[in-house]
Amino acid sequence: MIDSNLPSINKNEIENLLPHRDPMLLIDNLYNIKPMKSAIGHLKLTNDKFFLQGHFPGQPVMPGVMIVEAFGQAAAALAAYSIDKKEVENKLVYLMSVQNARFRNPVIPPCDLYLECSVDKIKGKIWRYKGTAFCDGKKMADAEWMATIVDRND
Repeated sequence: MIDSNLPSINKNEIENLLPHRDPMLLIDNLYNIKPMKSAIGHLKLTNDKFFLQGHFPGQPVMPGVMIVEAFGQAAAALAAYSIDKKEVENKLVYLMSVQNARFRNPVIPPCDLYLECSVDKIKGKIWRYKGTAFCDGKKMADAEWMATIVDRND
């Protein structure tokens, strides 16, 4: 799954691309980066994540909306990595829509969640993506979504 011949970035480098910070930064690494095409996001899911504390006590499961957010962050990091760094400054990537999200198996900690994201289409500032989430080679979820790059209002 991970190709060491392709570029990858760690959490510190992701923080240089995205405005997200802990506890909302969900991506620990971005692997197999093919600019403007695809990448694999990685989240090491541990029992101490804030969203697991009440979902569900004694039997934690990663909420589907957090899987969708992780997809969005992996895709946003891919977009920010792919375009000119000067163009990314003072920009944000906003999720616009989610289609065909399917949650096939519960994501239960501790585990490594891998989010395969691919660019389906780019039209101006709007990017359309497809993605599949895996744990231990098992398909956990898939979705399609759109995002846009906008100016940051500081």
